[in-house]
Amino acid sequence: MEQPVIPRGLIVSCQADPGDPFYGAENIARMALAAEAGGAVGLRINTVENIVKVKQTVSIPIIGILKKRYGHSAAYITPTLKEVEEVIEAGADIVCIDGTASTKPDGKTTESFLHDIKKRFRIPIMTDVSNAQEGVTAWRAGADLIATTLAGYEAFLKNPVYDPTENFKEPDFEIIASLAEQVDIPVVAEGRFWTPEDVVKAMNLGAHGVVVGSAITRPQLITKRMALAIDRFLEQSGRMV
Repeated sequence: MEQPVIPRGLIVSCQADPGDPFYGAENIARMALAAEAGGAVGLRINTVENIVKVKQTVSIPIIGILKKRYGHSAAYITPTLKEVEEVIEAGADIVCIDGTASTKPDGKTTESFLHDIKKRFRIPIMTDVSNAQEGVTAWRAGADLIATTLAGYEAFLKNPVYDPTENFKEPDFEIIASLAEQVDIPVVAEGRFWTPEDVVKAMNLGAHGVVVGSAITRPQLITKRMALAIDRFLEQSGRMV
């Protein structure tokens, strides 16, 4: 039986945008080291600089991405061969690309994009999808892993205005179960996982692993989640002072 490209278990997404208190390769590497110490089997890392630094810091596999927006395409997660090559050269063990039905910036479909990557590089490819059909299409086209990262974010793909409260909705368990039944490659559950119970539920539905990001690496969102809960309590109880 062929060994999976990443073990079953928890994958931690260590990311920070400009303006985030933890922005910068040194901070991302510390996050990654803490995740490894806590039992993560892999990491999801954005940008060349961060991948290089994390690769020097940890021993567990790195799923590398490079987010880049092109004005005429909704695809932004490692969306062209140029970004794929940069992620590979930075040292990623797995490259994650946009696996949605959106046409890539250079006019490719997911199928043709995967074909071109496989023809040029020898590295496992994970595709981020927003629904089960996209996952099945990517699997048939040669993807090595399918991630449910974009499920529930279709509106964001069309109009990228970030709303942090979107992170607090329940994970899309339906797509995890559907893909696990239909494909014979690892399905990686990702998106809005906040509790150990939800992580175990995803594994029970057939996920090979679960990616958790904000609930581990973004204390400002963890704080916001708790603060909103208290605000709702105070509003409902009439105890605002």
